Amino acid sequence: MEITPAQCRAARALLNWSQTQLEASSRVAKKTIADFEREARSPYPRTIEAICTALETAGVEFIAENGGGAGVRLRKDKA
Repeated sequence: MEITPAQCRAARALLNWSQTQLEASSRVAKKTIADFEREARSPYPRTIEAICTALETAGVEFIAENGGGAGVRLRKDKA
């Protein structure tokens, strides 16, 4: 999945994660995450995939652009 820098920032905010926490979970360098989030760099697709997987594993759902704008939300727990 392709995500935007804004979606990455929003996902971290929903989880209350720092870039350091995302680095640990995704095994992507903090500098790469910071550069991506400030739109200074476009990481390789496998790097974006690692970031997405880490955030999705933690409970984030990415909402694709569908005319209403791309977004993020937390998965509803199934109790």
